[in-house]
Amino acid sequence: MAAITMLSRTKSKPEPVETPRSVPLKGSDANCVVAKGTRIEGDFISSENIRLDGTVVGQLKCERRLVIGETGKVEGKVISSEAVVMGHVKGDVQISGTLHLMATARIEGDIRAKSLKVEEGAAYFGKCLVGEK
Repeated sequence: MAAITMLSRTKSKPEPVETPRSVPLKGSDANCVVAKGTRIEGDFISSENIRLDGTVVGQLKCERRLVIGETGKVEGKVISSEAVVMGHVKGDVQISGTLHLMATARIEGDIRAKSLKVEEGAAYFGKCLVGEK
């Protein structure tokens, strides 16, 4: 017996569903982009969204949304209100909102976040404290 699929012929577009893949900032959505091949040494602070595809050696503080791309790397503490990690962090991570660890993420340090979403394949080594304090 063949399966029958019903298709709607309405012209309205469905509302987009937010998934972990739709969370990362594209370069055009970020207020601050650190491109692949760029290396910043020292503390890096921004009150705007950050897309990191390069390397930061030192503390990274973002008051809004931080996205660490697959080529992004941080060697130091990360502090942000919201973060998506696809790259590598060697240091503690402190997020006041939601932390998304994508499949390619690797964190070597303690995690503290209000909520945590982890894709299969992501790895973290350290203590993890999640929830309200």
